[in-house]
Amino acid sequence: MQASLQALKARLREEVTARVAALSAEYRGNASAQARALLEQQSQWRRAESILFYAPVGNELDVWPLVVDKIKAGKVVALPRFDLGTQRYLARQVRDVTSELARGHYGIPEPRADCETVSLNRLDFILVPGVAFDLHGRRLGRGKGFYDQLLAAVRGKTCAVAFEEQIVPEVPVEPHDSDVNCILTPTRWIEL
Repeated sequence: MQASLQALKARLREEVTARVAALSAEYRGNASAQARALLEQQSQWRRAESILFYAPVGNELDVWPLVVDKIKAGKVVALPRFDLGTQRYLARQVRDVTSELARGHYGIPEPRADCETVSLNRLDFILVPGVAFDLHGRRLGRGKGFYDQLLAAVRGKTCAVAFEEQIVPEVPVEPHDSDVNCILTPTRWIEL
């Protein structure tokens, strides 16, 4: 049973990753701009005082311009930083993206170690990357489970960020997998 579930997840990762990789850079850029504009219309987003962003890598939907906007607006802006000792992601506050980021353990830009830690249960809004999502809030990540651990510890609104091509009929899940509260795509805001 476990092996077949892992095989289902692996196959879905491959299918969705290929679908997103086939999107043109122009399409991804325009869709990312549409998604950011739609996010800025949401009352929960506008009210959020502390936000956990992610640094987009590869073909992920690009929310990065909002990081600078929220810092300028005086909000608490945090990014995940992988802690080798605990093998978990922590949230660290970023006040200056040009001087406080470094390449992290998995090659993803992360806050430097001297950036202030933000308690995960203090975050109002968490932007969540992933490979695929379904309309029940189930998320398929990259397969290591680190983001599931992070999501299990937060109390704020968890919002999946995805291209429409990443929305699938059903994501296979295991007991440790964490759901999200809403999904943002370039064309939809879905409350769950």
